[in-house]
Amino acid sequence: MTNNLTLDDTINKHKTPTVTAQTFSFRPKIIFFDIDDTLSRDGVIAPHNKATLEQLSKTDIKLVIATGRSKSIIPEDILALFETGVFDAIVCTNGQYSFDKKGIISHYPLTLEQASKIDELCRQDHLIHKFDSDTHLAWANDNEQIRAFIAMTPSSIIDPNYYKTNPVYQCSVFFKDEQQKMQEVDFAKFGLKLVHWHQIGGDILPIDASKERGVRDVCQYFGIDINDAMAIGDGFNDLEMFDAVGFAVAMGDGQPALKLKADWITGSIEEYGLQKVLHPLLEVANS
Repeated sequence: MTNNLTLDDTINKHKTPTVTAQTFSFRPKIIFFDIDDTLSRDGVIAPHNKATLEQLSKTDIKLVIATGRSKSIIPEDILALFETGVFDAIVCTNGQYSFDKKGIISHYPLTLEQASKIDELCRQDHLIHKFDSDTHLAWANDNEQIRAFIAMTPSSIIDPNYYKTNPVYQCSVFFKDEQQKMQEVDFAKFGLKLVHWHQIGGDILPIDASKERGVRDVCQYFGIDINDAMAIGDGFNDLEMFDAVGFAVAMGDGQPALKLKADWITGSIEEYGLQKVLHPLLEVANS
């Protein structure tokens, strides 16, 4: 028997309630999308998400990426959608760097003093760490695992002194175990903060860095009130962004703390979560 299910039929099979044009009244002028576990799984965008974004890009709603990833490791399939005009701009490095096709919208590099202090703190505890610029991931350490990563990531280099002569926006630090998380460090004293993205990993950033700052910069750039913005995400680094926008949507498999801040909880990628939120917007745009 031939399977003739449409995308909408597939969506309706899942348990998460489908949003309809009648029940979903928010009409964003701009939408910010996290990448990992929101649009993409294991670094690859889901085909149904790509198709929906391409449809939505034909409306007057601006579409923007908001990711913790550094510019140099944004997935190629996401960059391809940016180059073809599906995405209007990209906020990356946890709001530290934002750009569109015309160039940089905003950026907030670490000061040399901050970067030097981060390097000192990491070396004190013999921690593997790297500094992220807009073009490179510069590792301060050298081992087989790092070299294997570099072999797969052209933008990666080993250069302990990179931060001294290049603008860098954050430092990623990798802990030896779940107990060692630099709890003893008063980062605020140095104008910094540590944001965990894994039990054994985190990013050290300026204390006022967040996706929210990048989102505000992009909204101002496009002349859009942030109350007219929607954000869709799944992780801890989406929390501030959720507080700032007019309507926040958490993925069904997102962090519990994020779901508490969400205006709507949709399904996971596999449950066609984005489609349940975005299809009503397409219905309105096409009506």
